[in-house]
Parts: sequence; structure tokens; C-alpha cells
Amino acid sequence: MVGPEVPPPVGRLRLGFPVKVMGRPDLKSNDTRRWQADPHLRVSLEYLDAIFGYLGRHGIDMYRMSSDLAPYATHPDMPQFHTMVRDSAADLAAVGARARAQGLRLSFHPSQYIVLNSPDPELVRKSTADLLSQAEMLDLMELGPEAVMVIHVGGTYGDREASNARWVETFHGLPEPVRRRLVLEHDDIRFSASDVLWIHQHTGVRLIFDHQHFLCLNPDRLDMGETVRRILDTWPEDVRPKIHFSSPRTELRELKRKDRKTRKVKTVHVAPIWTGHADYVHPFEFMGFMRSLTDREFDVMIEAKAKDLALIRLRPDMLRYAPEVAVRFGLDLAETARLDAEEAGVIAESTAVPVPAEGDSLADEAA
Repeated sequence: MVGPEVPPPVGRLRLGFPVKVMGRPDLKSNDTRRWQADPHLRVSLEYLDAIFGYLGRHGIDMYRMSSDLAPYATHPDMPQFHTMVRDSAADLAAVGARARAQGLRLSFHPSQYIVLNSPDPELVRKSTADLLSQAEMLDLMELGPEAVMVIHVGGTYGDREASNARWVETFHGLPEPVRRRLVLEHDDIRFSASDVLWIHQHTGVRLIFDHQHFLCLNPDRLDMGETVRRILDTWPEDVRPKIHFSSPRTELRELKRKDRKTRKVKTVHVAPIWTGHADYVHPFEFMGFMRSLTDREFDVMIEAKAKDLALIRLRPDMLRYAPEVAVRFGLDLAETARLDAEEAGVIAESTAVPVPAEGDSLADEAA
């Protein structure tokens, strides 16, 4: 059922972004209609096909699909939607064929409500059902092992070690398609790289390195370079790993708040939260990271608030400031003028589109 990957040229790394297309706000990522309107996976796949066209025009070859691609497909009280994925097998196969033809690497990042280490067996059951549905979609698309589902460990429930152990126990009982597609990411407030490396030792699950998360949560003071390499080594030799990269917000914000005593509205200055994602990627931070890992190949999911706009801006930045890094992503100095024009055109056309407000960083990744 699973077809071969169409890899990029040897040595060329891929850049991707998640879900929402900021450069074309008219492109929807999934069917968002309420259940009364009979939303369907086939509608979402039509939207996805249009997004593939946008990706092709801008030379983007990695994309994270919406985790809500199949609306209500596992809702316990709406059995009318439960056969949606199987009923769309032919449509999924067609979308998968186009993705392979374009050399697109696709993935899911199920929401923070997918929790495999919960002490509540019903929550684990529901989480497993959602993961199985998404794994089935990837299989019906006939995508290879690079197409994965990225999740976090879950909640600590007052005992992080016990929660890690519970994740391990749950993993061994998961359906085979879920185990085959699942990859685990450390986060910025609960489970560190040390935690997911321990879980890998007891399950073999592949891991995702997240640059900003590592800087925010590293209680064991692990060395970054060594940690990245250990995490990349959890992937089979014939499957290219991927990592997540984002920069923290640094700007001062001015907010209007009502004084509790005087009841008057006043302006207050609010400092940034380092777990919050910036709109764009800090180019020098990214280039320094890439220069420290010239011995490894991996694709990079850009988790910036500006989504595709951040990716489109990062490419000419690399050519301008670090051409030796740019060449790893298949970029050439001769393309500088074209990429500069592309950046100016897409971002200028999108100036009326508001960048999403800062929210919880764990939820940001899946949105």
C-alpha cells in the first residue's frame, strides 16, 4: 500500500511550513464547516490540491497538512462521518500521487489534545483513534516513511517519570500503522530532550529535534550539537530526518488594560515570552545552527508565525548572508534577484493579512 518516496536531489535539504498559507489567505487548509453542513474529507482534499499548486509555484517541497483534514472522522457521537476516510480512498491516492510527483514531503502534527500518556484510558482511546485515522490517510496516499505524525509526550500529571513510563506502555499497544508513522518531539515546558531520548530507548520511536524548545527546556544541560545528532540517529539510515526551527519573539508589546482601582484604561508594556514563536526566523540564528551541523542531512520545518512568508524571506537571506548554507537547500547565487522579487511580491501582496496573535506554543505548532 505504501509507495516509494520521491527524494530531493542528493544533498539538497527541504524547507517546509505548517498548514495556513499566509501568502494566499484565500487558500483554505481544510473543510471547516460545522457538522450540520456535512463537511467532508473530499472538500479538504480539493483545498489541499490548490495549496500544492501554490507550493509548486514557489518551489516549496515540504508541507504540514491540517490535522482537521477529515472533519469529525472519529467523533464518537457522529457515526455518519466514520467511513469518510475509507470512502475517500481514490481521492487520497490521487492527492498522494501528485505529492510524489512534486517531490513533496507531507506530515501531520495532531493537536495538543492527543495525549497518549494520560491516566484516563478513555482519553488514550480517543487519541489512538485520531492517530489511526491520520495514519490511514497517509497510507491511502501511498506515502513512504518520511510522511509522519508528530506528537508530544503529553501531561506530567504530577510525576514526569511515571508519565514517561506510561507513554512507553501505551506505545507498545498502539495499532501498527500508528507505531510506523509516529514520531515524538520534546517540548518547551514539560518534557525535555532527555525525556524523549529515554522514551526512544524503550520504544524505538523516531524523534524530532526542536531548536527553540531545546533552548527553553534543557534541565540536564545537554550539549546541543550532541543532542541533535543523537535525535537524528533515531531515524533509519534510508529515511531522512527532519527538525523544527523557530525563533522567539523579542519585541516589546503595548497592551491596553483596565486599572482595578481606578477602572481607567492604561497602556502597559509587556515583555516577550521566550516560548512564543516570532513572526519570522532570525536568519543569523538559523545560519549558525546549520553551520554547526554540516555533517548531517535533515529537512527543516519552519514554525514561524508568518508561515510560508517566513520561509520565502529566509531563502534570499541565506543567499545574502550565508551562501554556503543556502546551497545545501538547493539555492544558487544566480537566483538572488528572483528570490528577492518573489519575497517582495508575496509579502507586499499580503500586507493586509494580520499575523496571528501569540498563543500557547504547543498549540501554535499544530495550527
